[in-house]
Amino acid sequence: MVLRGLFGDKSEPEQPEVARPDAASIETESIRRISGQIEALPMEKRRFIAGFAYVLARAAHADLEISDAELQYMEKAVVEVGHLTEAQAVLVVEMARNMTELYGATEDFVVTREFTAISTRDQREDLLRTAFAVGAADDTITAAESAELNQIGKELLFPAEEIDAIR
Repeated sequence: MVLRGLFGDKSEPEQPEVARPDAASIETESIRRISGQIEALPMEKRRFIAGFAYVLARAAHADLEISDAELQYMEKAVVEVGHLTEAQAVLVVEMARNMTELYGATEDFVVTREFTAISTRDQREDLLRTAFAVGAADDTITAAESAELNQIGKELLFPAEEIDAIR
């Protein structure tokens, strides 16, 4: 068809090209839809889920690497705690992961303190148990992860004995 066009053969009418959406625009639209669903949740629930996911990502990133097993466990936990769809949980966990990787040292205490302020003792205990499980999702808890989990426990207002019992 290109050659015919160059050489002037007009035996077949030219067909206009149909614009097809590329994969990036489809993915972007999907993310917008999921974000809209999350934004539709009440603010208190969004803050709770965001804090929960961030603290889990903080625990997973303590050794400066988040394994696939840790990501999968975090997504499952966010689905269960937040009553989100799997797609919503993936988005929330990815956002939390990015935030901890970019701003972790600056935001860790602030986010954990905020979660402590908006949660009950039982919810904080669930978070700490889940954070320990995330740390162990890849069948090992490094020294850095152990230290970070202890720090998270302290910031969630648990005494050392309770942190050890929860471990």
